[in-house]
Amino acid sequence: MKKQRFLIVLLVVFAIIAAGCTNNASEPDVVKETNETAVVKDAPVGTTESDAKEAPMLTDLVTAGKLPALADRMPAPADIMVEPVVDEIGQYGGDWKMAWMGSSDKWAVGQPTEEALFRFNKDGSGVEPNVAKSYEVNADSTEFTIHLRKGMKWSDGVPFTADDVLFYWEHMLTKETFGKKIYDAYYSIDPVSGEKALAKVEKIDDFTFKITHKYPSVQFLERVAIDNKWFFAPAHFQKTILPEFVGEDKALEIAKQWGFADTASFLKETGYYYWIYPQIPTLRAWVAKNDPESDQFVMERNPYYWKTDVDGHQLPYMNNLIATKIQDPSQRVLGTLAGDFNLSTFGAQDFTVLKENEKKGDYRVIPWQQPAWSTSGIQLNQTIEDPNLRKLFQDIKFREALSLGVDRTEITEIVTNGIADPIQASVPEGLVGYQEGWADQWAKYDPDQANKLLDELGLTKRDKDNFRLFPDGSDVTITIMDSSEDSAKYLELLKKYYEEMGIKTNLKVVDQATLQELKYSNQVPANIENISVVNVAFRPDALVPLRVLTPWYGQYGLYTSSGGKEGVKPEGDVALLLEDWDKLKAASSKEEITQWGNEIIKLHMKNQWVIGYAGPTPTLIAASNNIRNIPQSMIWADEFRSLGAGHPAQFYIKQ
Repeated sequence: MKKQRFLIVLLVVFAIIAAGCTNNASEPDVVKETNETAVVKDAPVGTTESDAKEAPMLTDLVTAGKLPALADRMPAPADIMVEPVVDEIGQYGGDWKMAWMGSSDKWAVGQPTEEALFRFNKDGSGVEPNVAKSYEVNADSTEFTIHLRKGMKWSDGVPFTADDVLFYWEHMLTKETFGKKIYDAYYSIDPVSGEKALAKVEKIDDFTFKITHKYPSVQFLERVAIDNKWFFAPAHFQKTILPEFVGEDKALEIAKQWGFADTASFLKETGYYYWIYPQIPTLRAWVAKNDPESDQFVMERNPYYWKTDVDGHQLPYMNNLIATKIQDPSQRVLGTLAGDFNLSTFGAQDFTVLKENEKKGDYRVIPWQQPAWSTSGIQLNQTIEDPNLRKLFQDIKFREALSLGVDRTEITEIVTNGIADPIQASVPEGLVGYQEGWADQWAKYDPDQANKLLDELGLTKRDKDNFRLFPDGSDVTITIMDSSEDSAKYLELLKKYYEEMGIKTNLKVVDQATLQELKYSNQVPANIENISVVNVAFRPDALVPLRVLTPWYGQYGLYTSSGGKEGVKPEGDVALLLEDWDKLKAASSKEEITQWGNEIIKLHMKNQWVIGYAGPTPTLIAASNNIRNIPQSMIWADEFRSLGAGHPAQFYIKQ
């Protein structure tokens, strides 16, 4: 069963291994245009609902004079994007009903509705234009000319143009108005000196702009598709709230009217998490219609959405996305079994109950494979403030002890229903960076050796409860933080095994926003976040300390993103990770990119900064049997926007 599953993974991701990047320095100028951009002839509105080119609810608004005609809402016919359907042309109507944890669960509705400038194609081998219509690249990959879709509009009907790109670049990203540093994608590297140079962005005309790099940037488009998917913002809205345009006092007044205590938090939400606010225009298939703090958050079809199916029907097919707030993860399962939710995603821990109730619940379970290094693991913050813990966490013997002292067989049986293999966190076979034998490193359950290593580290003293003490007499205590109750069973198992080794273990659950704040303040000693990376060259953030993101590298990331002004300076092999990444960024060929990517992976294998106890498992999509056009075999990866890789605008409910 497991071998068959991994064979499927190999077949699906084979293209990823071979593809690398879309352009290299030895090629002539390249012109790229998605084959999903096509001329859609003006067609008369049909006499039946199935022939209509727009949803009935929009036709009613047009008839009532509340909305322009379809032809006036769409891009120029040649610039409409045609989204292929998976199985068949759909029908209009119905709602996508899902569960979410509330406004802190932004990505639950954010990823599947996202519309990026460039998106990864379905096999993950490269990127294709999306919001962009086409692009041209010069021979040495220093100039990228991007063409937009003429006549495309924001969800409020205001034209979308290159001015929205330039506004975002000049007034938001480079000025860090929404709390993000300039993304790594926009820097090129001198292959000789290692100098980083910021790109230049300029407008050519209303529907064309150009990015110019000082040095070759072979993977620029892939990096944009990951780092900065929305390389644009509605200038006409942002001008009404940014302090640069309305003044600091007025901006604060507006922030408080929206319910924010300060301008910084307000601009972060409205500049980065904009899709949950109904006041903010978007390019998405569904747009927010009510307060995200409501018990039910509703996103309604965008009347100005710029995609159609091959027959010219404006997408999306489904009317609304309705996210019902739940308090406990079990409510997502129970709601799916009861038919309250018709399209939701789950982890392997819910596999048995979902499969046992498929027929009764009138749904099907669709597995999408993850490129994860593990399903269950632990990350130790290498820069944690406590000097005793920092020294311990940075000692490879301690990480080896924690690895050997846990029974992976029990973890996989209880946490993953036996689906996962009891292996070490490592690149799965078939993915770029796979290392022979890594999965078995420190993977055998050997509590005697684990305790021996801990003794060798000087942790021989014990308190009255038999917990280990540091040589200075203080407690050896690990606090593991997480943002969800979903992992309670796994955390209790970790606590059991760690405490059997004499390491006192505290478990603490905080909400996602609080956890993120604690990461920035270096207050997360340990976390069970998993590494899931298709290709380090595409997305290094979890493996290379470029910003505050992944728990294991802690403040090393802040040091990099702040240019050395904050955080902890990387040393040793962590510093080598950054050196290798700079070499990869400066590479002028696919071969060089692969070479330096492998060096980064080998450093992770050597140090095992991320410890895994159960191998990767698929993400499970539970979809009502009447929801169609959901792909059956895909890679569930953040790089591809998870469920968004299936292009949900073409999902439909069969009546």
